[in-house]
Amino acid sequence: MAASETWTLDGRSITVSNLDKVLWSEEGYTKRDMLEYYRNIAPVMLPYLKDRPVTLRVFPKGITGFSHYRRDLPDHAPDWFRSADYQAEGAEKVTQLPVVEDTAGLIWLANLGSIEFHAWGARVTDLSVPDQLIFDLDPGDKATSAQVRQAALLLRQTLEEAGLQGYLKTSGGKGLHVYVPLIPEYTFDTVHEWTKSLAERLSSAHPDLFALPKGSTHRGERVTLDYAQNSISRNTAAPYTLRAKPGAPVSTPLTWEELEAGNFEPGDFTITTIAERVQQGDPFKGVLGQGQRLP
Repeated sequence: MAASETWTLDGRSITVSNLDKVLWSEEGYTKRDMLEYYRNIAPVMLPYLKDRPVTLRVFPKGITGFSHYRRDLPDHAPDWFRSADYQAEGAEKVTQLPVVEDTAGLIWLANLGSIEFHAWGARVTDLSVPDQLIFDLDPGDKATSAQVRQAALLLRQTLEEAGLQGYLKTSGGKGLHVYVPLIPEYTFDTVHEWTKSLAERLSSAHPDLFALPKGSTHRGERVTLDYAQNSISRNTAAPYTLRAKPGAPVSTPLTWEELEAGNFEPGDFTITTIAERVQQGDPFKGVLGQGQRLP
């Protein structure tokens, strides 16, 4: 492996190591490629991580090796790394959740082998009160791209009828995520029940297209409209995170017009193509704006 290097980021010295380690074996993308991606995308990605805990998906040996999710800040983290206390209901232990504030923090965590960053739907000011409502459209193994698009457009229509604006991104796989920014005044239980009710209405109206989360959500011809992300401590692939899948795809914001045109595939957005795209603007930034009230 290549010798370690020291990068100066945000006035801090960050040691990055094993830069020649291949993480995506089929494409030959290395740990250096991953770290340089996160360093370059940080100005666009960091606003979506601001004041939110992150859950890491760590791949020490690359995407074909074993992996694990990490929710706690490592004991050897530098003193400047921010964390938030969280004690799950019924748990005795208080977990120190990592909170990424700058490029230095993003790179420090990525250097641990963290390929994926998953963000919470609430901020550290009150982890029990979400400021985002999230739908995960998860297609079955026999569902087509056209069905996923149709499902997302029907969801948008239903949200608009309720007076809500949704924002769209790819999951980094075959699915889509729709975010609705909220005023932080509802409990997770309230948001969960509202999203569940909407999902049940769509499933009842379009039973051949929508499925509700039950058992495996990756089988069949329908698109599962998963509302379970709207629960305390649940997390969703962050905007612009890499995914540990062949091709090194990126969870990428889209415009609704792009979805309607249907002239793309999720695999079009990867570690090598995203830089040119973000130069054209960020269609997801409305999520960072004014929160909305549930009807």
